[in-house]
Amino acid sequence: MDNATAEATIRPPKVSAAAVARACGVSPATVSYVMNGKAGVSPETRRHIIKIANELGFRPHGHSGQHSLDPQLNRVIGLILPNIVNQMYTGWAENIISATARDGFEVFVATTQDDPDTLAQVAATLAARQVDGVIIAAALREDSRALRTLRQRRIPYVCLSRRADHLPGDFVGIDDDTAASQLMQHVLDHGYREIATVIGPRFSTASLAREQAFVRTAAAAGITISGERKISTRLNRDGGRLAAHKLLAAADPPRAVVCGSDEIAIGVMEHALSLGLRIPEDLAVVGGDGLPHSRSALVGLTTIVQPVQEMAEKAFDLLLGQITSPSNNFTQTLCGHRLHIGRTCGCQPAAARRP
Repeated sequence: MDNATAEATIRPPKVSAAAVARACGVSPATVSYVMNGKAGVSPETRRHIIKIANELGFRPHGHSGQHSLDPQLNRVIGLILPNIVNQMYTGWAENIISATARDGFEVFVATTQDDPDTLAQVAATLAARQVDGVIIAAALREDSRALRTLRQRRIPYVCLSRRADHLPGDFVGIDDDTAASQLMQHVLDHGYREIATVIGPRFSTASLAREQAFVRTAAAAGITISGERKISTRLNRDGGRLAAHKLLAAADPPRAVVCGSDEIAIGVMEHALSLGLRIPEDLAVVGGDGLPHSRSALVGLTTIVQPVQEMAEKAFDLLLGQITSPSNNFTQTLCGHRLHIGRTCGCQPAAARRP
């Protein structure tokens, strides 16, 4: 046997659970609990054990005839987004990739363009690739095919921002109802009465909740928003431009446009500016994501700020918990939001208010 053949037949020594336990400073039983998906281990200890086990090359025995609960088997999760044009989604993706890398996972990113058939196919593809879990920011309110596929394959998932109406599961988002009410109330406090709303697709629970809160809050102030002044569009700048074209071509255009996303709001402003209108002197516009570029001095958008990094990291924490300790007890996590006051609503910039 030559040296090359001899080297090819040499296998690295197997790493035992006891070796992992010693390296982690825990008992072998604790390592066994983690690798077999049993409860009773804190999330911090679980993540530490998985990290050390990955570094040492530990591979537990497989479970014959069962879906393995060992998160090392593939160390890949799926991330399903509506698109990668809206910077809210790319922000989540960036932070999820960073969070997963710290625990030795890779991320398979897929987009759906908010098409239900594409979403169902993406879920089937991820299941066929045997990913360890999925974070889905593209759930459709009345179409649970994708989630059913994942559940049938015993692949855990966490819904981010959008919920599914018909299947329970872990969820991370903000209080869309309260946030949208605060945004609309700020617009009302300026005295605007000719108001339109523009949101993303209504099959998104987040978009629908924001629209309902916008309309309800305006109604409480005696202002009715209906018909042509209540628009659902694509969640990007093109969608905002299309909505603005329709609103501003009307015989009685609105004085203020309340949007469910920053990208939509920027599209609305771009079209308004192309018509020679001034923001906010001729048209006030507000958004709903709080993206850094939206809040920059250049844009100055009044918007609801979502904690992108916190939401991304919490989504992965919940998913990792389900991967290592599967449970039918699901967590609904609402992260804090805040209203950012810019100048597009008609407020005076902070710098100009200083004496």
